Amino acid sequence: MSQNIPKTEFLYTKSKPIDHLSIFDGITLMIEEQKRAALDVKKASKSIEFAINEIYDHLLLHQKGRLIYVGAGTSGRIGVQDGVELFPTFNWPKNRVKYILAGGKNAVFEAVENAEDDKTQAKLTIEKLLVNKKDVVIGLAASGNTPFTCKVMEIAKNQGALTIAISNNPKGKILNFGKVKIVLDTKEEVICGSTRLKAGTAQKICLNIISSMVMIKFGRIKNGLMIDMVPTNKKLRHRKSIIDYKKL
Repeated sequence: MSQNIPKTEFLYTKSKPIDHLSIFDGITLMIEEQKRAALDVKKASKSIEFAINEIYDHLLLHQKGRLIYVGAGTSGRIGVQDGVELFPTFNWPKNRVKYILAGGKNAVFEAVENAEDDKTQAKLTIEKLLVNKKDVVIGLAASGNTPFTCKVMEIAKNQGALTIAISNNPKGKILNFGKVKIVLDTKEEVICGSTRLKAGTAQKICLNIISSMVMIKFGRIKNGLMIDMVPTNKKLRHRKSIIDYKKL
């Protein structure tokens, strides 16, 4: 394998190929690999802590600053997953969360051909959003080298935004554009190159931790309760009534 190819693209050799295993053994292997993904996040704890403090300080200073998630394919969708929960869970203003996805909104639901390589669209998209020094831009790339995501992060950094680069490749180019660099070194997938597996799991855990801890620092959680949650359905209205009772 070429040294320029990230380990996320390497062939998994710690067992027989997964399609040669029984269903039960395949399940066991995948569970073990998902557990390793969590441990890979733990190894990045110091970088994650730094990111949380930097994001909090930045958004505290810039009251109109936005959280902007950037990615292509699985990484982009994981960013959307994290961001859309900030309003109902923490009552974080919707206008302070944005997304830059390779392929645009359609990419949430289906693969968009060649989108991750489109640097021109990356430039146009970030310019349209008027990204500036008030914003926090979180870029995710399993390979660390996605052209679309790297270009967005490069421009965001040049615009003075606080940039958080998350890569599953310790040598990913995206790390060059992050004030904060987080490496989730998940290595090979049991299905070669399918980074929707443990690379994606690690990214999801990482974002969950970052956004939750930032909101905790903003005082939106008290005694483990979501005191600012938005009750948008029956279940949440019931939960809100319990929270209000406990606050009395």
